[in-house]
Amino acid sequence: MEFKHVSVLYNEVLENLNIRENKIYMDATIGGAGHSKGIAKILNNSGLLIGIDQDKDAIKKSQEVLSEYENVKLFNTNYKNFEEILDSLHIKKVDGILLDLGVSSYQFDKGERGFSYRFDSELDMRMDKSSPLTAKTIVNEYSKDELYRIIKEYGEENWAKRISEFIVQERKIKKINTTFDLVEVIKKAVPKGARRDGPHPAKRAFQALRIEVNDELNVLKKSIYKFVERLNPGGRLAIISFHSLEDRIVKNAFRYLYSDCVCPPEQIICTCDKKREIEIITRKPIVPTKEEIKNNNRSHSAKLRVAEKLEVSHDEENNC
Repeated sequence: MEFKHVSVLYNEVLENLNIRENKIYMDATIGGAGHSKGIAKILNNSGLLIGIDQDKDAIKKSQEVLSEYENVKLFNTNYKNFEEILDSLHIKKVDGILLDLGVSSYQFDKGERGFSYRFDSELDMRMDKSSPLTAKTIVNEYSKDELYRIIKEYGEENWAKRISEFIVQERKIKKINTTFDLVEVIKKAVPKGARRDGPHPAKRAFQALRIEVNDELNVLKKSIYKFVERLNPGGRLAIISFHSLEDRIVKNAFRYLYSDCVCPPEQIICTCDKKREIEIITRKPIVPTKEEIKNNNRSHSAKLRVAEKLEVSHDEENNC
């Protein structure tokens, strides 16, 4: 199956990254290189474009898409390792970073990857296929309380308790090996009335398992601050999220980085020494137009937030 992924908010991303020739940009979740090809065109073989993805298929596709450009370096790893990549290239700071979160259309539509409840396959859900943890391991080995926490917290699922109980009951009879095995358990757990309204009954639980398998939220929380540290003054960080948990993390991180003081409100004198590090470019997130949603329904929940690194003291080091 060919790696296909429609780049969400394509024009909005390119405009808000403020791309300039002879500068360094990083696409930390390059996917099918849709956004990156736009960045590369603007750079016009000047500067450098760094692409990162933990999915080998994404890197292979990116190599094809960007083959005409010489100023591109691609790395097959999780974006949490981006600092090691920059250090290996002897680069201290970059001028723009893009993070397009979530799962690509290719990963959803390639049934054997186990991301989708629409295809029957092994319960996998790994973005990095070399990782030892799979959704099947979680479903069959995690305790009832652990399953409840994951499905409730990461899936925001109202029926998390019943689903976790039914999973534990079912696996006593036989192992839950496939996506359809799990879908059937979830359908038994969620009452018919609840199943008639809203999304597919397995949607939230599958999202929760995928997040746990790939440690998505923890990686995002830790990385945002490091991204800003490695931006040149005037450099921008653009993040596209696809559900409220991701967006909340981005919004709160930007709010903290924008703050001049984080002392308690009742404290009269500031003692925290906190300094504002960014300007928030998007006071409200940029969302897809009706036309984009019509052409690509998977874009409907996308939100783009952008921040710009503020000027720092003159002794701050620039790129090597």
